[in-house]
Amino acid sequence: MKPSLRFFLAGFLLLILQTGLCYGIKWIALSKTSLALALNQTQHCKQLEGLVVSQVQLCRSNLELMQTIIQAAREVIKTCRKTFSDMRWNCSSIELAPNYLLDLDRGTRESAFVYALSAAAISHTIARACTTGDLPGCSCGPIPDAPMKMKKSGSQANKLMHLHNSEVGRQVLKASLEMKCKCHGVSGSCSIKTCWKGLQELRDIALDLKTKYLSATKVVHRPMGTRKYLVPKDIDIRPVKETELIYLQSSPDFCMKNEKVGSHGTQDRQCNKTSNGSDSCDLMCCGRGYNPYMDKVVERCHCKYHWCCYVTCKKCERTVERYVCK
Repeated sequence: MKPSLRFFLAGFLLLILQTGLCYGIKWIALSKTSLALALNQTQHCKQLEGLVVSQVQLCRSNLELMQTIIQAAREVIKTCRKTFSDMRWNCSSIELAPNYLLDLDRGTRESAFVYALSAAAISHTIARACTTGDLPGCSCGPIPDAPMKMKKSGSQANKLMHLHNSEVGRQVLKASLEMKCKCHGVSGSCSIKTCWKGLQELRDIALDLKTKYLSATKVVHRPMGTRKYLVPKDIDIRPVKETELIYLQSSPDFCMKNEKVGSHGTQDRQCNKTSNGSDSCDLMCCGRGYNPYMDKVVERCHCKYHWCCYVTCKKCERTVERYVCK
């Protein structure tokens, strides 16, 4: 990542994220933006769902970025759903943006993951757009002062939690930079080597964040001296680690449908009969049992290599047994 890009991200991206954090992750609703919306005039910003007033103003002054940010919102939803497809909580309520259920509207470990992923995704998407030349205006920018106003009393703890988890997401993104090299020379001799730092795929970053989700620390907002801080609930002798996701509210088990607590339940979810992991029928179905059904699968088969140089295949159909939770 180029230094200029680093400062650019620090400038605009933190601003658009932080000015809306007290309103939650509502900006992900940008994923619903119509492909027909050109976003080439400032009045188009009012047509974007999920932005608060300060973010609409940012949209008007940064129109060239908005299509990329909309793409980031779509990436958040797609990546979150895929990352948790094998668990009871499968990130399905993220598609309700901006009107979330309580699984994402409280200080749960699920909201901790989505905040971290959102921060990583928006930086990741714009970084890719800059390096590919889709955003030619990736210049240096000042680090913003983006205070977050409280929506109501008692929200200070949520604000601190969201700030912390968003920073974890950005740190995981930063740590994902890896050295990539390409050889140049006669017959691949690698007499000349060109190397650069590149980002991992967002799905890999999400998997790292999922590991942090599974080991997230429950915290409380506790006075320490003249100020209040978030400290681990059970082991408050140490400060919160900068690398760990934190949460304030315990989550339901997500076994049964209960919108009051933000649970969709696992009825009719597909499970894996032979797995011992979170997607197993025992865990996914919460002990309720499961029903089998037969499914037809079309696959490529009888593939043949032809000199030179292509492959032809036939299509074969087979029946497989699948299982869904009762």
